[in-house]
Amino acid sequence: MSKSDAELHHECVNRFIELSNAMKEEGVGTHVVSAALMSASAVYATYVAVGNAGGLTPSGMDKIVDAYRHQMEQVQASRQAQTDSGDTA
Repeated sequence: MSKSDAELHHECVNRFIELSNAMKEEGVGTHVVSAALMSASAVYATYVAVGNAGGLTPSGMDKIVDAYRHQMEQVQASRQAQTDSGDTA
């Protein structure tokens, strides 16, 4: 049975978090790790949108920024729901 996109998404997120934590344990500052992840995401999002040639138009950049904002809103809503329910795991 193949995994759903949601299951794969969750697994990928966890892999990125594990890698980030490994970098932190190697002594890289969390601010550097976070900035590097955002840079890598920007590079990859550009690749997904336009391939290896060219860059995003301003409207293309707006779409990616909006998608990132949506993800951030979902993460914050989830964290707030965990806080409200007393579940910190």
